[in-house]
Amino acid sequence: MSHPLMVPMGAHVAWAAFLYVLLTVARAPAVWGVGRRADGSNPWSKVEPRISANLSNQFEWPLFFHVACVLLIVGNDGGGLARSLAWTFVAGRVLHSLVQIPTGNVRLRGVVFTVNFLAVLGMWAVVVANAFATQATPLQAG
Repeated sequence: MSHPLMVPMGAHVAWAAFLYVLLTVARAPAVWGVGRRADGSNPWSKVEPRISANLSNQFEWPLFFHVACVLLIVGNDGGGLARSLAWTFVAGRVLHSLVQIPTGNVRLRGVVFTVNFLAVLGMWAVVVANAFATQATPLQAG
């Protein structure tokens, strides 16, 4: 199946996979002793909880993104607006990680989340508009 929305969906899955790798590296000193400091401490100890929290975030609001994409794919709609909103969401997810993990800046993270939130709401508006348009079309006699 080839559909334009599959690529941003795949990009989000790839981003989540990258975060799993990053979390594994951050936990390696504590779990396996790999990369411990000379004093036995974990050099990632301050950032590891933020990586973990960000990874959890990839399974909250993004659920609505993936469902909207599937509905748009099934409805054979992946027009320019839906694609733009999908890529806005994915870019926002990456930016959200880049703010949350190294900086912990809650205010900026909230602004970035708002962009993600609105992009997905926009996608759902397209889904709903398509549903109403389909219902408004009279059934043709077979």
